[in-house]
Amino acid sequence: MSDLFWLTDKRTRRIEPCFPQSHGNPRLDEKRVLSGIIFVIRSGLRWRDAPRDYGPQKTIYSRFIRWSRLGVFNRIFAELSAKGPRPERLMIDATHLKAHQTAASLLIKGLLPGRIGRTKGGLNSKLHAVCDGHGRLLVLLLSDGQMSDYKGAALMIDALPKAKAMLGDRGYDADWFRAALIQRGITSCIPSKANRKVHTDHDWTLCRQRHRIENMFGRLKDWRRIHTRYDRCAQTFMPAIAATVIFWL
Repeated sequence: MSDLFWLTDKRTRRIEPCFPQSHGNPRLDEKRVLSGIIFVIRSGLRWRDAPRDYGPQKTIYSRFIRWSRLGVFNRIFAELSAKGPRPERLMIDATHLKAHQTAASLLIKGLLPGRIGRTKGGLNSKLHAVCDGHGRLLVLLLSDGQMSDYKGAALMIDALPKAKAMLGDRGYDADWFRAALIQRGITSCIPSKANRKVHTDHDWTLCRQRHRIENMFGRLKDWRRIHTRYDRCAQTFMPAIAATVIFWL
């Protein structure tokens, strides 16, 4: 059974203060349940197909839903990322996540928006991310698939930590974004678009390090329930991403 546990005792102690307090009867071991949640997200299984070694499948699913609504996973991600060293440079990018038909049915039923849009020939979501120079995630934002990169950057600009430089691709070549970075004391390293009349200079050597955020997206999409979105509500899909990041943060 120990081979199935993804979380070590050291990792569990780091995030244990973020779990809600137990009331009444003692709960199932958080390490055991959280390891089962991570296993399901990683393998892309249905919740009822989780190995019995993690405990009752109903308990794993209900704990994930309840912790998602309480913001437990988002709080753990925020605290772990805040405890890291101050980054010298930031990297920003976005990627598309394909929405499975079970998630896309939310649009047909006319319920609350689930951050699913139609682009690239199908229904998908768009994940905007900011990481440090080592590829460690700092800020996450989920939006509709058709949202442009610089609009996503506008929603994340207030959450950016202090840094010396910001690396991005041509999708973030906007005058207002460069000006907003300058106000925060951040130097932009963003190539100019082909249609820009006056091209801006940038450090090509520094820009080559942007592959680290692409590598981060590759690692994130190794988790099958993230690469293909099965959760209809953004309220439960974002905690799934946060739980993924918790494991290798």
